[in-house]
Amino acid sequence: MSLIVQKYGGTSVGTPERIRNVARRILATHREGHQVVAVVSAMSGVTDNLLRLAREVSPEMPPSERETDVLLATGEQTTIALTAMAIQALGGEAVSLTGAQAGIETDGVHTKARIAHITPGEVHRFLKDGKIVILAGFQGRTPEGFITTLGRGGSDLTAIAMAAAVGADLCQIFTDVDGVYTCDPRVVPDAQKLEEISYDEMLEMASSGSKVMQSRSVEFAKKFGVIFEVRSSLNENPGTIVREETMSMESVVIRGVSLERNQAKVTIASVADQPGVAARIFGAVADANIVIDMIVQNVSKTGVTDISFTLSKADFESAERALAAVLADLGPGAKIEAQDGIAKLSVVGIGMRSHSGVAAQMFKALSSADINIQMISTSEIRTTVIVDEPQIERAARVVHAAFGLSA
Repeated sequence: MSLIVQKYGGTSVGTPERIRNVARRILATHREGHQVVAVVSAMSGVTDNLLRLAREVSPEMPPSERETDVLLATGEQTTIALTAMAIQALGGEAVSLTGAQAGIETDGVHTKARIAHITPGEVHRFLKDGKIVILAGFQGRTPEGFITTLGRGGSDLTAIAMAAAVGADLCQIFTDVDGVYTCDPRVVPDAQKLEEISYDEMLEMASSGSKVMQSRSVEFAKKFGVIFEVRSSLNENPGTIVREETMSMESVVIRGVSLERNQAKVTIASVADQPGVAARIFGAVADANIVIDMIVQNVSKTGVTDISFTLSKADFESAERALAAVLADLGPGAKIEAQDGIAKLSVVGIGMRSHSGVAAQMFKALSSADINIQMISTSEIRTTVIVDEPQIERAARVVHAAFGLSA
């Protein structure tokens, strides 16, 4: 008897009828002779509505992060109960568990907690009794027992981590798309679905804006060797397998193009060009638990320099507050400048390690479309640029075509 972990996103359980469809799929898997742990997200739109309510009752100040976690965790708790009820109505045996009940222990960083370890004793006990376990994604508990949430897309991480903890034979990530595409099909209509992709490529695409998987969940899968499949909950089509790279994968130079909107650029201008300044800047940002992306420092010619970095637009106000507290230590003329309305475009492929000219080809394609590049960042298998957000979709289509990725 094999053990399968399945994850269903918010769109897949967005209505009572879709919950019943998910229940049928879970029950069918169980009746094929498999043990099943199904991780579910909050119903589509529920998390945003809860955040709106929090802002409405606390308009004068940001809602407490601890209480925000308590509030947001109710979204998944609603879905696990409804899914278990739907399975029971179809004649199956199911039991719902919150993240805390399933033994998911995290650190104490509210709203962006990281999983410390999992003790899945209760999960194994119910599986041994022949029950389907319906597990709340996105949440866990601190060692003191406080509820925490794992950040946007945290249900993916719950599924991957639980698959590793229980030694699952298969992990399936069900969503509202058929798999991983060479680009977002809503932006590039002729994008093609990939049969397989390496952890590193999936990680780069996720961190560069692809919304199919949360990047932390891909990191976890790579660390613990969890092979998983991304597929649709709305049909029976095969999906995309995400696994360790193979020799044949390297023959594909570019695997895909990803884009990410709602970015902001922060520049700390005229800071002193001396040791320790960058440490103060990024230490303050790190202490605020803000994730940054691209970093550029100008060459100093007059004893001062400019340091720029990008981050999510949602984190800009927090970053500005954190930097304002250390601005006086950065030099007499230091000042903070901000720009939003920008977006990030990336090309990703492990074949870039052994093939030259990728960046040049990307820049040429953007130049031919009269799209200006504001910042550039590279890794071993990724090249990323920042462009004006109104141009991002056209930029994605131009670059996708330039690398011959269309179906």
